[in-house]
Amino acid sequence: MKTAFGHLTYCTNIHTGERWTDHFAQLENVIPKIKENLAPHEPFGIGLRLSNQASLDLMQDDNLASFQHWLLEQDCYVFTMNGFPYGGFHHTVVKDAVHQPDWTSNERVAYTMRLAHLLAELLPDGMEGGISTSPLSYRHWFADESSKQQAIAAATANVMQVAKGLLEIKTATGKLIHLDIEPEPGGLLENGTEFINWFTRELIPRGTIYLQQELQLDEASAVSTIREHVTLCYDVCHFAIGFENIGATMVQLRNSGIRVGKIQISAALRAILPGEAAERAAVLKGFRAFNEPTYLHQVIGRQENGSLIQYNDLDVALEDAGNELIKEWRAHFHVPVFMKDYGLLQSTQPDIVEVLNLQKTAPFTTHLEVETYTWDVLPEDLKLPQQASILREMNWVLHTLNNDATAPANNQENA
Repeated sequence: MKTAFGHLTYCTNIHTGERWTDHFAQLENVIPKIKENLAPHEPFGIGLRLSNQASLDLMQDDNLASFQHWLLEQDCYVFTMNGFPYGGFHHTVVKDAVHQPDWTSNERVAYTMRLAHLLAELLPDGMEGGISTSPLSYRHWFADESSKQQAIAAATANVMQVAKGLLEIKTATGKLIHLDIEPEPGGLLENGTEFINWFTRELIPRGTIYLQQELQLDEASAVSTIREHVTLCYDVCHFAIGFENIGATMVQLRNSGIRVGKIQISAALRAILPGEAAERAAVLKGFRAFNEPTYLHQVIGRQENGSLIQYNDLDVALEDAGNELIKEWRAHFHVPVFMKDYGLLQSTQPDIVEVLNLQKTAPFTTHLEVETYTWDVLPEDLKLPQQASILREMNWVLHTLNNDATAPANNQENA
């Protein structure tokens, strides 16, 4: 739905269904109820997640036309897509396979362009669209720096193929679609600094030459095309895990001429690790409750001297739980955004508030998407009915956007 600060939605990766018929059945059941509660008299935007198979299904027979008719009937629209998970995302072990196939592969290019063509059909006139995607690949698949750099070069070339395709869609339809690349710990692009360095040192130089050769663009037009069609997906959880300075990152992005295509509104787990043994053990017990086998839960620890140490997954971090030099952990587990405290653990909810306050002061994107997909794997005492969970998150975000003061930590309104 349209707010004063951008189009706000939630990502449908919360819903199961890797085939289009299964996923659409979830949308038909839930979306009208969500809209009735949040936007009964105005259009409601959808952040659509399609697996590769669902995207193929949607292009078959009259599925797309039927979906468009349903959107019209329900007064809904699609403006952003999640193109990060290619395959199964629920009721299966995902872990690092979430990056497969990565941006070195033709499969990733074909999938992303399919999403772009679908989005061009679904996107309302006069509105820009975005597709969030993986941070090129998973860095731990590469044994040395040389192989990592080769992967970055191959991935960059494929990103440019998509940028060219997005320009062609804009030329043919007038619709602007951008590829929103989403850094996360463990990715080839882990954080804001790595993304900015890649964008300025790899993407712009290589992409400019590519577009000049492929489309006979002059240098200025080639650079403008890259900046328009390749943007950053600012996933608040991911940036919070890395202890990033939000304001400084935004200044660096602005100074580098890099657009933010989408804010993914999400929260990570965090806790100070006490020095006293019994207190520390209690905090670590809290983290163990979130150590589940489906998704990657990368951990970054802040050491006593301020330096950071990274663990590939929560179970690996727990093996180093006795390291007394580490004073704080932040874990990649998308917890409900409306909660700040989890017993002895906390969330990085204050980072969401800071990002949204920056967006209110000087908007830097038009796309806002709540992305909590872990409801099925949360500890049992935190699980809630899906519709109630979505509404509580959306209402908390709306409260934060529409109030000058910091939103309440545990907003129970409209549950």
